[in-house]
Amino acid sequence: MGRAGTGTRGAAVAVAVAGPLLLLLLAGAPPAAAGDAKKSDVRLVSEQFSQSPQKLSFYSWYGSARLFHFRVPPDTVLLRWLLQVSRGGGPACTDVEITVYFRYGAPPVINPLDTSFPANTSVQPSFLIKMLQSNASVNISHPAPGDWFVAAHLPPSSQKIEVKGFVPTCAYIFQPDMLVLRAVEVFILEPDVPLPQTLLSHPSYLKIFIPENTRELRLELQGCATNGSLGCPVRLTVGSATLPRNFQKVLTCISPSWACHLLLPSPPWDRWLQVTARSLAGPHVSVAFRAVAALTACRPWTLNSQHLLPSGTNQSCNASAGLLPPSPGSRGPGRSSRLGSGPFCLMSYPVLREDMDVVSVRFRPVDRVSMLVQSAVPSVLRLHLNTGMDSGGSLTVSLQSNQTAVTNNTLVVVCVNAASPFLSFNTSLNCTTAFFQGYPLSLSASSRQAELVIPYPETDNWYLSLQLVCPESPEECEQTSVLVETTLYLVPCLNDCGPYGQCLLLRRHSYLYAGCSCKAGWRGWSCTDNSTAQTVAQQRVATLLLTLSNLMFLAPIAISVHRLLLVEASVYAYTMFFSTFYHACDQPGEAVLCILSYDTLQYCDFLGSGVSIWVTILCMARLKAALKHVLFLLGTLVFAMSLQLDRRGAWNMMGPCLFAFVVMVTMWVYRCGHRRQCYPTSWQRWGFFLLPGISMAAVAVAIYTSMMTSDNYYYTHSIWHMLLAGSAAFLLPPREEHTEPWACSQKLTCRYQICKSHREELYAVT
Repeated sequence: MGRAGTGTRGAAVAVAVAGPLLLLLLAGAPPAAAGDAKKSDVRLVSEQFSQSPQKLSFYSWYGSARLFHFRVPPDTVLLRWLLQVSRGGGPACTDVEITVYFRYGAPPVINPLDTSFPANTSVQPSFLIKMLQSNASVNISHPAPGDWFVAAHLPPSSQKIEVKGFVPTCAYIFQPDMLVLRAVEVFILEPDVPLPQTLLSHPSYLKIFIPENTRELRLELQGCATNGSLGCPVRLTVGSATLPRNFQKVLTCISPSWACHLLLPSPPWDRWLQVTARSLAGPHVSVAFRAVAALTACRPWTLNSQHLLPSGTNQSCNASAGLLPPSPGSRGPGRSSRLGSGPFCLMSYPVLREDMDVVSVRFRPVDRVSMLVQSAVPSVLRLHLNTGMDSGGSLTVSLQSNQTAVTNNTLVVVCVNAASPFLSFNTSLNCTTAFFQGYPLSLSASSRQAELVIPYPETDNWYLSLQLVCPESPEECEQTSVLVETTLYLVPCLNDCGPYGQCLLLRRHSYLYAGCSCKAGWRGWSCTDNSTAQTVAQQRVATLLLTLSNLMFLAPIAISVHRLLLVEASVYAYTMFFSTFYHACDQPGEAVLCILSYDTLQYCDFLGSGVSIWVTILCMARLKAALKHVLFLLGTLVFAMSLQLDRRGAWNMMGPCLFAFVVMVTMWVYRCGHRRQCYPTSWQRWGFFLLPGISMAAVAVAIYTSMMTSDNYYYTHSIWHMLLAGSAAFLLPPREEHTEPWACSQKLTCRYQICKSHREELYAVT
């Protein structure tokens, strides 16, 4: 039977577990899980998800990595990634190491080049594997449902600049397939309602819904017995596995003499929590117990516009009771009285989400910028980053306290968490919730500002929790409140990648994410690593080398004009002009000048270079003027078409040039046979012009095809300019015999004299 795949890109096929797909999945599963699944086939189904393969690239920046986006269905108990790599391109291609990354909720943050991240950036280490063989697999038990991302790339790219067509093209095709085992019989564990369970040889799958504003979850096993006797060999696995970190909780119950329970502070809100019960007894031993879940809820103090201070106020905040009037029947936030579901445990500030652009969102508290922080309960802001399209940017949290509110004995402690807020500031300051390690920040008298950058935040609701703490004298905080100004936004690239980078929006099917492409030797996630960066002086020297080296074309231009080769001179002038301004626009950093769009300048530079070689070779063939100019025009049109097809293809430029070379050789051989002597006939022509010109052209081609790297590009490419122009100056043929420079005006005058004499003869009277 078919299944839609819950939004996953790719095909999904659901079959019975007894099928071959399940056997393939279980082949890589742990022995216990495989045995249990085979014995409980009626409660599990298997599904397969696949995506189209992609060609891998050598790594230079994040856009070099190939990203795959999957969606794991709910109630999945076992996940297996099948990683397949195929190689093509011929015997010259060898096996290379392929790095594959996995992450739940957002694309993996990778750093193959070991570069530094921007200040205040928090990055978790990525989960990765390295593949040398053609196939590999990764197994994950009880994976979290939702978005999963796989990224793969080849080793870091070399600095050598390779010309397309001169090196063998090796293709490495990567395709991941996702196989899952999904439970179809899952028991619902209701709060405070005992759920009887009996374990034999297969596990029992349960789940409980955690509503919003849940402060604590308590799981307990009661009345546990093994084949009628006392004993409780049961292991509970609570939560889902996520990568790169796994915060699953495991409760092992063996002795019945003590209560078997598990306390989970701040469990993830508004979602189902998976619980798996597995027997630790023998395969034929029955274990019976009752599972009980108890939720401790707290009532949030939700602040609306009538509770908040007017925006821009600057008055003291020493009387929080007057600023935040309690609800009827309560004594204020954090007090011992209860209303409905429980006491107040947090102050909730409503947050406005403002979508600015693609992967660009701004958050702010409604009607104001600052939020009130006190010691009684945490102040919490919720950031909605659960649309599925918010994980491709960078989340920035910037905090600033009032200039006089924070004293030497007070401290504003801040935690940034996903799924649920951190609420236990009174007992711990590590920002750890039930299944998430938060990001801690703090504001003090010596440091009144704090900033946190989270690249690629997980798809979830994020919470910003703040509370006032007085470590030395807690009583000092009771009558003190602090206004904290918050700046919260999601951007595609931090600081737009700075002056030495370009923020590029990448796409995988309908999923969008951003990355920085750096230049001028700068590296890193946001182009802030200057370990290999060029100085401004180096940038200017490089620009001058690449632009002023084109002045060598003045030599062939002058020689062409002197020898009445005006079309050739026009082509050389065109090449010199656009090559100069293309390289002035192509430079990174500060030494940049663009008179036209970059693409236009690049196209004109490539076109001018190819046509220059074309007209030089045809000019050496010494064809008749009409035929030569026809070939000039046809060759230019062919170059324009081929460069439009593939601008960097070597044979698109070499093909017409080889044709012109064949025409030249044919004409030279014809003249040799017709004149019964070698052509050109003069040894001075060979020794002082042709051989130096051919040598310069050969060296230029060798440098262009095999010696250029990213580090020496400014020098080698400048030498290429000078050698190309110099070879054209040496190879241009001499003037035709019996032709003087600027002979056109003399011919015109002579013709006028002949006509005048003729007319005088006509009208002569004899």
